[in-house]
Amino acid sequence: MEQLLAGLRAAGEPTRLRLLALLARGELTVTELTQILRQSQPRVSRHLKLLCEAGLLERFREGSWVFYRLASGGAVAALAEVLTGLIPQEDIVIARDCERLEAVRTARAEKAAAYFRANADEWNRIRSLYVPEDKVEQAMVDLGAAGEMEAVADLGTGTGRMLELFGPKARSGIGIDLSPEMLALARAQLARPELAHCSVRQGDLYDLPMQDATVDLVTLHMVLHYLDDPAASIAEAARVLKPGGRLLIADFAPHELDFLRESHAHRRLGFGEDEVTAWLSEAGLDVGETRHLPPTGGEDAKLTVSIWVADKPGKRARQTERHIEYEGATR
Repeated sequence: MEQLLAGLRAAGEPTRLRLLALLARGELTVTELTQILRQSQPRVSRHLKLLCEAGLLERFREGSWVFYRLASGGAVAALAEVLTGLIPQEDIVIARDCERLEAVRTARAEKAAAYFRANADEWNRIRSLYVPEDKVEQAMVDLGAAGEMEAVADLGTGTGRMLELFGPKARSGIGIDLSPEMLALARAQLARPELAHCSVRQGDLYDLPMQDATVDLVTLHMVLHYLDDPAASIAEAARVLKPGGRLLIADFAPHELDFLRESHAHRRLGFGEDEVTAWLSEAGLDVGETRHLPPTGGEDAKLTVSIWVADKPGKRARQTERHIEYEGATR
């Protein structure tokens, strides 16, 4: 009861209600919030501190930046969701905030687009070597968990594309990546109302900032070949899977294109089916189907994409929390 009362007291102020309304639409930095609210950073920071202390918001650090968003679990988090649903969107102040939010998102998207353009030629060159990406994505969707899910996680999220595919099927989604540039690109890609429940975090794939058994579906899409220890990342993915949860891995079959190692930082030149199957079994997962997608382009298309499916033993339980519980967030 006291927690709920503290949450109500913290929310009962115009600027703090505006902050809740904005952060219900996705995570934002203090700088972005000051731009939208047109208030000083110390003043905005004080309001954010009170909302975090009351359990209505969470903060997390990514390098030198600090992001805020609505709390991810518990009674006070549910209160935040109810309160933001009651805020009238036609209110002139809220409407103006939303306009400024769109301007912030547009600036984000422009920076992300510039990064994408700078790297697009190299990415397109690699994509020309294997089956069209839409075929890979369709196979991933076909092999994904059936029905609505509570939570999905995309490890090594890159542009956030897997969250775009699976986010609409879940009540919450999180993407993990080490690269600030890729996280900025993913945030821009996910800045849509239908994906407001999805977020990205900077994190290590060998030490995920997530609690045990919290995710229904984990994806590793074109990630393993960059890693020094793919088996360890698979074991960590298995740790965060709920009983009955599913792991999807898409990566290259063995190949001999050494230039990918020399020019594109690929640590491994693909993976054999038995190799990945052994890692999945060692992680305690039940190995399911493996699907191979051979190249369909011209003579330069030389890479086969393999997709592995594995499930965590046990029955998937029905959950009531809206968001993934992850470590590293403070309130």
